[in-house]
Amino acid sequence: MKRLHRQLKKYSLLTLVSIILAVWSFIPIQIAIAFYQAPQPQAILTLGGGPEREEFTAQFARQHPTLDIWVSSGASADHARTIFYNADIPYSRLHLDYRAVDTVTNFTSLVSDLKQRHIQHIYLITSAFHMPRAKTIAIIVLGSQGIIFTAVSIPSQQPRESIPRILRDIGRALIWVISGRTGASLNPNL
Repeated sequence: MKRLHRQLKKYSLLTLVSIILAVWSFIPIQIAIAFYQAPQPQAILTLGGGPEREEFTAQFARQHPTLDIWVSSGASADHARTIFYNADIPYSRLHLDYRAVDTVTNFTSLVSDLKQRHIQHIYLITSAFHMPRAKTIAIIVLGSQGIIFTAVSIPSQQPRESIPRILRDIGRALIWVISGRTGASLNPNL
């Protein structure tokens, strides 16, 4: 019986390692295909976190007048619309989305919308302190779906986010790739 238990435990570990290796091996292939098919960004995605992100995005969008803009869980809809209106950005380009509750869900809640519109390359806008974590999650979540990004950092005085926080969200992103769930509902403080 103990032998069977050890074999099952070993099998479970091997299965988990195999799944993780499979995920890590197919993401670079997806990214390479997306880059080949869409070498230039086709849309803008801004991660909410302060009105300065929307203000920066509005000015950035003026320099890229053909790109639609997604803002994930940013300023209130009225405030965001005012920012973009003041920058002469038509509302028809603006997609405000408030489904995300954290950085992982910023990506997981919008990835199907981007895929549905055949978007394979985005500008990713967030604050400089937040960009390392955002990029790491984007590589896993967006990369697994054949979407690449060009990072655009907004200068910030805040210190970079901690490695444990980044590692936690790597795990959550991998869980999403495998299961379709982020774990956000388990802990509202994520």
